[in-house]
Amino acid sequence: AKKYTLPATFIKAVIRVESNFSYRAKSGAGAMGLMQLMPVTARAMGVKDPYDPRQNIMGGSLFLRKLANKYKGDIVKVLSSYNAGPGALAKKDGTIPYLGTEKYVRAVLNWYYQYRAESSL
Repeated sequence: AKKYTLPATFIKAVIRVESNFSYRAKSGAGAMGLMQLMPVTARAMGVKDPYDPRQNIMGGSLFLRKLANKYKGDIVKVLSSYNAGPGALAKKDGTIPYLGTEKYVRAVLNWYYQYRAESSL
């Protein structure tokens, strides 16, 4: 979180929704590990073993940072792009491209706000 200037509670929320904290998770689409990195994304982020929790979190966090920079911190666009891919978001002119992506964004934000509230107690 510190390295990429992201809230730890945000990364935790992404992991919760992506894999429910299972470092061996694999989706039907081929996404792997805690942050469910697709093979191309994992390689682009320098991740050699997507099932290694440290590498996966570092790669996923770097990807989130790149998306945050691209979308000027717009958290809905960041999460939409993380879930559906930057291409899908571009095709919809920056709006949430799919119903599943909308549900994903809502779920991550719900966990993020919950974790953030808990951490401030």
